[in-house]
Amino acid sequence: MDTQGKPFNISKQKVYEAYLQVRSNGGAAGEDGVTIEQFEADLKRNLYKIWNRMSSGTYFPPPVRAVSIPKKSGGQRILGVPTVADRVAQSVVKQMIEPDLDAVFLADSYGYRPEKSALDAIGVTRKRCWKYDWVLEFDIKGLLDRLS
Repeated sequence: MDTQGKPFNISKQKVYEAYLQVRSNGGAAGEDGVTIEQFEADLKRNLYKIWNRMSSGTYFPPPVRAVSIPKKSGGQRILGVPTVADRVAQSVVKQMIEPDLDAVFLADSYGYRPEKSALDAIGVTRKRCWKYDWVLEFDIKGLLDRLS
């Protein structure tokens, strides 16, 4: 273990694995303008800085870059683009909490879950259509636009 007396048990290996995940996903630069390629130019120092701050409890996420994207129904939606370093930190947190959190989700919860997809949900729905003689319909189109 390489926590070196830090209050949070985050291994350097986890930070590196998170970086590999971020690199494989690609993505644009955040508010700091640093691309993945620029981040890699001083990779060891950048990853150490993330590990050191996260494991000591002094990590604070930087601002995100706001990007306006058009909505199909008209208008704009603001998309937040985190920095490369913050995406690495988010991936570390995801790696660490996902196993515990996933265990408390209902089996029928398919969104943003490991080993589950929208196609899995459709497959279960198809099977249930043959098993039950009732249907529950809920139209979520624009739902989040209407909630405060």
